[in-house]
Amino acid sequence: MMELKPLNLVPPNRPPPGLNFFPNLNPPQKTLTFHKFLVLFLTFIAYAAFHASRKPPSIVKSVLGPEIKAQNGTNGWAPFEGPSGPHRLGELDLAFLLAYSIGMYFAGHIGDNIDLRLFLTVGMVGSGILVIAFGLGYFLDVHWLLFFVIVQILCGLFQSIGWPCVVAVIGNWFGKAKRGLIMGVWNSNTSVGNIIGSLVASSVLSFGWGWSFLLPGIFILVVAAFVYMFLVVSPDHIGLELASKEIEMNVEGVALVSSETGETEEEGVVVEPETEGAIGFLQAWRLPGVAPYAFCLFFSKLVAYTFLYWLPFYLRHTVVAGVQLSHKSAGILSTVFDIGGVVGGVLAGVTSDIIEARGVTSIIFLLLSMPALLFYRIYGSVSMFTNIALMLVSGALVNGPYSLITTAVAADLGTQSDIKGNSRALATVSAIIDATGSVGAALGPLLAGYISTRGWNSVFVMLILSIFIASLLLIPIVKNEIKEKLSEGKWLWISMIKR
Repeated sequence: MMELKPLNLVPPNRPPPGLNFFPNLNPPQKTLTFHKFLVLFLTFIAYAAFHASRKPPSIVKSVLGPEIKAQNGTNGWAPFEGPSGPHRLGELDLAFLLAYSIGMYFAGHIGDNIDLRLFLTVGMVGSGILVIAFGLGYFLDVHWLLFFVIVQILCGLFQSIGWPCVVAVIGNWFGKAKRGLIMGVWNSNTSVGNIIGSLVASSVLSFGWGWSFLLPGIFILVVAAFVYMFLVVSPDHIGLELASKEIEMNVEGVALVSSETGETEEEGVVVEPETEGAIGFLQAWRLPGVAPYAFCLFFSKLVAYTFLYWLPFYLRHTVVAGVQLSHKSAGILSTVFDIGGVVGGVLAGVTSDIIEARGVTSIIFLLLSMPALLFYRIYGSVSMFTNIALMLVSGALVNGPYSLITTAVAADLGTQSDIKGNSRALATVSAIIDATGSVGAALGPLLAGYISTRGWNSVFVMLILSIFIASLLLIPIVKNEIKEKLSEGKWLWISMIKR
């Protein structure tokens, strides 16, 4: 497999221009703690802005696609009108997500070799311009499918710059000691961004669907200006030093060094040297746990991204308590799913900490999400209260296991003697898992676009079946965790049940 070669570019070791305009922000006037919080805030709002700018396509689907004829005589926006409209909308999602998946590989490699602040700014500015360009299709009366496809492909490439950059910056500033708590809170940026995007896009939808793109596009451009002016990529750029040895992180925000080799120098523990060379692509697939986690993430992301891109459209075409929701109401109501995602992420993290088994926690959430989705489909239309309650529970159970799955992968692989201490090997494995999950994320919305024309029951069958397969793939890992806990004398209640 062809490997990317280093670019041999040295990122400039200089502070951002905003600190020159406001010298009081520099040390010693401002401490290390202040700058850590500033970095957390800027990277949080930056990636939230990325996600906010991704939401408009899902919010305007119900306007672009075939209209509900009982409401009015319009029939969508060409070329998305008519019976094949949902197919075309699904293809737009596929264009964006495939470009995003491919771009992640190159973005991570480039980000390792150039100034992360400038690279992140480029990604945000490019995303903002392209989101606005999509919205201009309304004002310029564009009905050419290829125009929207090209814009989505380019937007996917620019959006792929965001995650590797913000995670790399976080990795420069925060050590392992508080990484779990910090990442647990910080990772809610995706759900917060989705909520902001949904609310903004829905609030202006009545003025024309183009406005639903213009405002999120302007928002990310404004945030990009603050990132360019004030984001400090690394403490040494402003003459600060961290007390402990930092841990390299992969594109999912997971430490690339195991817990046994990532102790601080202050504790007097010798850091184990990295083994020579990176393992091969096929060899990485053969490592225990890689294939199950990779395909589990494939099916999990398939479900989550189907909701991300199609939930407002579904709500618009579903009668709740005998009432057909408006475009605006459907978009705002869809934010409940993302609120559930924030709650689920925290709940999954706390549960995992208590029982000390991420795989078990993940499979519990996945198994519970199947009846939750079934109940949501059956009883979600009974009343607005049941719809909100069941959507909140579904969002928590579907989105909760994400951080656990990715973190469990690093923890599991870090204990294997074959690659112990080899960050390049772990990076290869992480790339495999991320890429496999991204393919599922691209496939889910596409399938939903085609299957929804046959009825939404078929879509929910696909989602529940995907979660069931994801659960099956985790069974070997869960068995190993249970055996390990029993051998350590923990989970005695399981032994009592067996007796």
